[in-house]
Amino acid sequence: MCGLLPEHVYPDAMRSPGARTSAPVGAVFASGLLRAIKFLQLNWRELALDIESGTLNKRINDPSIKDCMAKILKPNPELADFIRFQCSKENWEGIITRIWPNTKYLDVIVTGAMAQYIPTLDYFSGGLPLACTMYASSECYFGLNLNPMCKPSEVSYTILPNMAYFEFLPHQPHSSGLTRDSLPELVDLAEVEVGKEYELVITTYAGLYRYRVGDILRVTGFHNSAPQFHFVRRKNVLLSIDSDKTDETELQKAVENASQLLREFNTSVVEYTSYADVKTIPGHYVIYWELLIKDSTNSPSEKVLSECSLAIEESLNSVYRQGRVRYNSIGPLEIRLVKNGTFEELMDYAISRGASINQYKVPRCVNFTPITELLDSRVVSTHFSPGLPRWTSETRR
Repeated sequence: MCGLLPEHVYPDAMRSPGARTSAPVGAVFASGLLRAIKFLQLNWRELALDIESGTLNKRINDPSIKDCMAKILKPNPELADFIRFQCSKENWEGIITRIWPNTKYLDVIVTGAMAQYIPTLDYFSGGLPLACTMYASSECYFGLNLNPMCKPSEVSYTILPNMAYFEFLPHQPHSSGLTRDSLPELVDLAEVEVGKEYELVITTYAGLYRYRVGDILRVTGFHNSAPQFHFVRRKNVLLSIDSDKTDETELQKAVENASQLLREFNTSVVEYTSYADVKTIPGHYVIYWELLIKDSTNSPSEKVLSECSLAIEESLNSVYRQGRVRYNSIGPLEIRLVKNGTFEELMDYAISRGASINQYKVPRCVNFTPITELLDSRVVSTHFSPGLPRWTSETRR
């Protein structure tokens, strides 16, 4: 735990002469950085005690960590008091810059599905700039952002052509497998067209051949001859009850719209996921929300949360709303609030089954029974849409 506080972020009185003057704080994905902050919220007392005594908590039993920390850990009561003073405050707004005062920006991916973490990162960092520097996965590195300090909504990644052999499948919303007939549709790196969307296909040095990564990218331009892409969404992340189809981008936008109703209560959505519940007749969408309530005396009411459910429905496509209003083939959308820390437990479960902690992303749609059971066991309240979304035969998009 002591490794959370490197020398260059000590208070001025404790900073060594050779310390750096500024540095970023970051993680690969925004969710990973927020998980580290949550860990600090839960364990800052033990951290301060370790620093004060110059010893490690007994819970840390990894020999390599113990050996490493034994070489650098020394009693520092003044730093321990500083941590206690900052972390014991009820308000954690700006905690990153309060503990790491030399932090100038956050180095973290906040494009695609990670964009929904931006308000929470702004809260904990006091509004520090967000730098999205790279586009990569466990398969290989794909590209770099040559303008890392631009707004997250403006991020474009320049493909690194020496990392793999890149091909692009023109995006067809309902395409299935990469069959022999679809092979001619593959477009080479230099032949993509600005404004069009493609699914990324890679052949790697490690042996993957024409592997479909599952990312949908939009071409925004070229740097020299290398194309630049904006990450649009993951492919085929859908909710569906009847003839409706809701993808990740639409769901995220709907959640963002509904969360606006929480602003006056100083509350935000920390995490969410969903699934299509077809056990009921008719089936309905279920959205799991974990909230960050910054003022417990002014938390959103049952009525407000029900209105959030309706606001999500209002933001979904006309096929969904037609099913709700005209055909009654879809039931009222349901928000299930879960306990704080639920999505950390979900991550722990995924890692226990072999997921990489560096590559883990919260799934936006789930249907694996053990995961839904875990989520349902942490539900504290449920909130159904109180009415029907607007729809007429003329309201189509």
